[in-house]
Amino acid sequence: MAKKAKKQNHSNRIAENRKARFDYFIEETFEAGLVLEGWEIKSLRAGKVQINESYILFKNNEAWLFGALITPLITASSHQVHDPLRTRKLLMHRRQIDRLMGQVDQKGYTVVSLNLHWHQGRVKIDIGLAKGKKLHDKRATEKERDWNRDKQRILKSFG
Repeated sequence: MAKKAKKQNHSNRIAENRKARFDYFIEETFEAGLVLEGWEIKSLRAGKVQINESYILFKNNEAWLFGALITPLITASSHQVHDPLRTRKLLMHRRQIDRLMGQVDQKGYTVVSLNLHWHQGRVKIDIGLAKGKKLHDKRATEKERDWNRDKQRILKSFG
């Protein structure tokens, strides 16, 4: 009798930009595909990616991911030069790109990457239309987070 394959309980999330929700008010989110090379997919599967400092640029009516670090694996081919910080093209609908470009140009918004995840075997990125927070907004967010943590501790001790 053949052995049953073990079911692995993995999350679809590859990387998350936690700093984005602290530094920005996220008004709206979009999902976009990414144009990647083979070695980048292997590195993503190994978890060698950071999107903390990444953001979205618009050039020639196209969206580009700038500043995402995908570290090549040691076993990647040595006859090819791998650029871990190269700009990667985002795959989005024309209307979405036009809308985001309009918001960024006219109203002073910025577009930041929120998380990288798998969707039906493909890599997708959630991007957010964001407005920057001021220092007092960040303090209020931190205060609320601390209060929620303390509230959970109190409820847990009495529960």
